[in-house]
Amino acid sequence: MSTKAEEVSQETNKLTFRKYKPGDNKHVAWKDYIFQAGWSYKCPTYVHRTPPCQASCPSGEEIRGWLGIVRGMEKPPKGMDWQEYAFQRSTNANPFPSVMGRVCPAPCQTGCNRNVVEDYVGINAVEQFIGDTALEKGYKLAPAGEDTGKKVAIIGGGPAGLSAAYQLRRRGHACTIFDDHAKLGGMMLYGIPGYRTPREMLDGEIQRIIDMGVETRLNTRVGKDVSIETLEKEFDAVLWTIGCKSGRPLPVPGADAPNCVTGVDFLSEFNQQKKTSVPKRVVVVGGGDTSIDVASVARRLGYSSVAEDQVKDFGHDNAADGSQIGYVAHDAVEMSAREGAEVTLTSLFPIEEMTAAEHEVQDALREGVKIHGSSMPLEVILNDKGLATGLKMAKCTVDKKGVPTPIEGTEYVIETDLIVSAIGQYGNLEGLEELNNGRGFIDADPFYQVKGRPGHFVAGDIIRPHLLTTAIGQASIAADTIDRYLQKAELKKRPKVDVKHFNLLAKLNEAELAPEEFVPEGDLRGTSSAKYAVHNYEDRSSNEVIKHDALFLGHFPYEPRILREEIPVSADEVLGHFSERMKGLSEEQAQKEAKRCMSCGMCFECDNCVLYCPQTAVKRTPKKEATVGRYVYTEYSLCIGCHICADVCPTGYINMGLGE
Repeated sequence: MSTKAEEVSQETNKLTFRKYKPGDNKHVAWKDYIFQAGWSYKCPTYVHRTPPCQASCPSGEEIRGWLGIVRGMEKPPKGMDWQEYAFQRSTNANPFPSVMGRVCPAPCQTGCNRNVVEDYVGINAVEQFIGDTALEKGYKLAPAGEDTGKKVAIIGGGPAGLSAAYQLRRRGHACTIFDDHAKLGGMMLYGIPGYRTPREMLDGEIQRIIDMGVETRLNTRVGKDVSIETLEKEFDAVLWTIGCKSGRPLPVPGADAPNCVTGVDFLSEFNQQKKTSVPKRVVVVGGGDTSIDVASVARRLGYSSVAEDQVKDFGHDNAADGSQIGYVAHDAVEMSAREGAEVTLTSLFPIEEMTAAEHEVQDALREGVKIHGSSMPLEVILNDKGLATGLKMAKCTVDKKGVPTPIEGTEYVIETDLIVSAIGQYGNLEGLEELNNGRGFIDADPFYQVKGRPGHFVAGDIIRPHLLTTAIGQASIAADTIDRYLQKAELKKRPKVDVKHFNLLAKLNEAELAPEEFVPEGDLRGTSSAKYAVHNYEDRSSNEVIKHDALFLGHFPYEPRILREEIPVSADEVLGHFSERMKGLSEEQAQKEAKRCMSCGMCFECDNCVLYCPQTAVKRTPKKEATVGRYVYTEYSLCIGCHICADVCPTGYINMGLGE
């Protein structure tokens, strides 16, 4: 006769939901079970993740997607060539591929997994090819959406404002850009020299956005010519993208001298063709990209040796904000012979740690700019007329917070006729004081709404100065927020990986392979043969970034990066040299470079899984049903879970997860 306890034990052993059998209390490696020939705990599934290039891109471009189009992996829809298809995919996030392909410091390339093989993929170079080809062939941006009857005022016509106008027009909202300059472009036009952003390229990319039906009101300053209250009455939403047009002066005694100017003013004057030369000796304080641009421009402009009676006083009222910027008179200068200026750039950090792009630093050195690393300014030396004649410096160390400390006994003086401070920027909020957070910026919440002002939104440098690509990405998110606000729709939490992603369902629709409509009838316990579901596929792209250790790197042989042809400019040649310093890739080169992309987290149709499967369980999807992202499938009745397919997948697209 059995006891009650024995009866309970017997009933427990009959339960089928237990994961472990009684007595299983030791850890056993999963692989020891998986390599049993006839059964397995796991079978393959196809998991889409975000590649690190896209995760590193502040504007959120779907880089892997347009590289796949350039390389020929993803085919365009009928009636469209691959060049236009790549352009459309690229501009889904960033409407300035030609400009950004030239000037973006490319954090995407820093994040590229190919760095662990030999060298990153030349993403910028391929992007420039896409942008230049689009301008040459006259491609248009995605058309404006159906009119919603809503109007948005965009204050500032720089990269953030223009990008927001583009994204909002795609959603059907009317947009009006207000800008206090005669031309649109913002920092792309007034803050970057033309030899880095060729004006015909920039103008063409701006015009494409205007052609979508964007209204402009130029030479109009909001806060002076138009009040905030007027905007609120005329428009349904207001987006502030006014940038940071005020430079920070040096925080040292004597920095208010007339011939001490900011890098922002210097470049603005140059780009508006108001200044055509500099004094003989120029010191630029900075270390970032702006300081490099100032130093390089100064070397190109040069100076003119003019008799004293031909030189007017320093300090014309020609700066954009009306301040004195301290140049010699150029009506006299233009009559004199031009010579190379002595340009010195100083940085708190060592030269190899400067925040400017490394190739820009090397270009500046080659062009004759002297760079003093690990140096900090202490005082501006003035003459009896109150003009700067030198900058007292000292060698320094910098702590983890970026605070410099001078090294005692290392003081020295750089003699100079012009000091340019390129150490930071802030917004000019004159007339807009109610928006000022007290530090010259506008505060934003995570959705880029202006705190405490319903219907007001903000993007770009006026939040915090950063990269052009950052402003473009912020504008895209702000446009999405504005769209939801105008629809009175609830704001959804932004994804962990907040970039543009490949959308398999959209691709299936484009290829006319969309799943059938789901009809809830019959036996719904399995979907393996159903036509309303996408099988063997999981999308984790909004939450996960794939790392290099998830790839089969042995698949990729050494293949050097194809470099754009540089046009080096020596110190002897730099005077008056305002042509581009780099030639773009040819079509053949762009395609070859795109093929170096390892397509991290997405199948690129190499056939490894099909060829190496010992059970022929992995099969190609029939051509009539196949498209990008659905090239292979697994017949699970044949799969033994050996995970060879996952091991030989170069892109990390196959996971042994099904069945857990």
